[in-house]
Amino acid sequence: MLAYKTIHAIKGPLLFVNKTENIGYQELVNIIDSAGNKISGQVIALNNDTALIQLYKDGTGLQIDGAKAIFLGDTKKFALSPSLLGRTFNGSGSAIDNLKVLKGTEIDVNFGFDVLPDKYRDINGAAINPFRRSEPHDFIQTGISSIDLTNTIVKGQKIPIFSGSGLPDLELLVQIATSAKTNDPNDKFVVVVAGVGITNDQYLYLKGELEKTGALARTVMFINTASDSVVERLLTPRLALTVSEYLAYDLDYSVLTLTFDLTNYANSMREVSNSKNEIPGRSGYPGYLYTDLANLLERAGTIDGKIGSITQVPILTMPNDDKTHVVPDLTGYITEGQIVLDRTLHKRGFTPPINILASLSRLKDKGQGEGKTREDHGQVADQMFASLSESIRQEELSLVLGKDSLTDTGQKYLEFYKQYLETFINQGKANRSIEETLTIAWDLFSILPREELKKIKQNMYDKYGIKK
Repeated sequence: MLAYKTIHAIKGPLLFVNKTENIGYQELVNIIDSAGNKISGQVIALNNDTALIQLYKDGTGLQIDGAKAIFLGDTKKFALSPSLLGRTFNGSGSAIDNLKVLKGTEIDVNFGFDVLPDKYRDINGAAINPFRRSEPHDFIQTGISSIDLTNTIVKGQKIPIFSGSGLPDLELLVQIATSAKTNDPNDKFVVVVAGVGITNDQYLYLKGELEKTGALARTVMFINTASDSVVERLLTPRLALTVSEYLAYDLDYSVLTLTFDLTNYANSMREVSNSKNEIPGRSGYPGYLYTDLANLLERAGTIDGKIGSITQVPILTMPNDDKTHVVPDLTGYITEGQIVLDRTLHKRGFTPPINILASLSRLKDKGQGEGKTREDHGQVADQMFASLSESIRQEELSLVLGKDSLTDTGQKYLEFYKQYLETFINQGKANRSIEETLTIAWDLFSILPREELKKIKQNMYDKYGIKK
């Protein structure tokens, strides 16, 4: 450890220490002032002999006269253990669930977050060797028809949910967290949740729903509320992903990592960047936003020789529902598709309001078909997409020309769209198996003439088609 009394200035969450040497990037630092106040932080920039330290809490009230900076010679690490399941931590890694771990007859408080560690890991992780990455595969059933059928998620995928202000994104996260599973009965499936900049009410709702359904026992949560430190927002998803990697690659779990809200994370990056007087990029965000988001999202995947996997489903809010906003725009370049919530569907009372036509899963084919879901899944998904597109076209024609101007087939497409919204989309909180979803889809197809089902092969129609 090295201690310096050459603190030059403090600016919000940033502190400058002059005349330093042998200091490492991302090295942990403890700041102790003359009154005994202590704040932790880490080195985020080195310029000649000046170290720029990012404090984990706002430095307001910290007296730099007579204060010393103690460089610990190590990076931020988190204690990992199989006992993490069912636990809740804050954005700096301290437990907030009031649980204690006994070590012998004494309460072990040596680690701050009350976990007896199996090992420690750097929260920034390590890049996965591209040569060892395997292709994501194997179906993850979310229980939501509009995702499982046409926007199928597979183990090892990264696919965000694009939301907007006031849309039920947190409710959708809870539904996925409580219902998601794989079709393999031997699969050890767990969920890791990172709440970034959420309100206290959102945290209590999330915790309450997980406890009510019993899903909390298979979940690890990291919660940074809006009243917590801005800097902690940058640590929260890294802590969650560090635990995800441990559960997946050390303990062979299939891990689903849910982050809410990724836009809050990006906004925190912008705030810290502005404090550092960095040259802003698009919309005031730092120019390295893309690189930083990629560092997080690329921690999803499957690895050759490893049973476990990490699947990431981050939720991000689009300001003014603008898909071209810098955060969803850059995220779209990194991830394998997106699931889009629709404000019009939400206003009409359909839950969950997922717009299938605007959504996309680039890896859906990897999780569909015999041995994964059912042999007709791929054809049914393609036909649902085609039939929905045509039904919306027919509805637009009816608004312009009048309903009576449509052909008999056009009228049937209008009925198809009505039933699609009422039975397929509007499932509420119901947890549907993929078989139930496929059955509902076939029932909808029975509204249309056989010649309109061009994506369905005759052998599949004969086996699964519902004749009316």
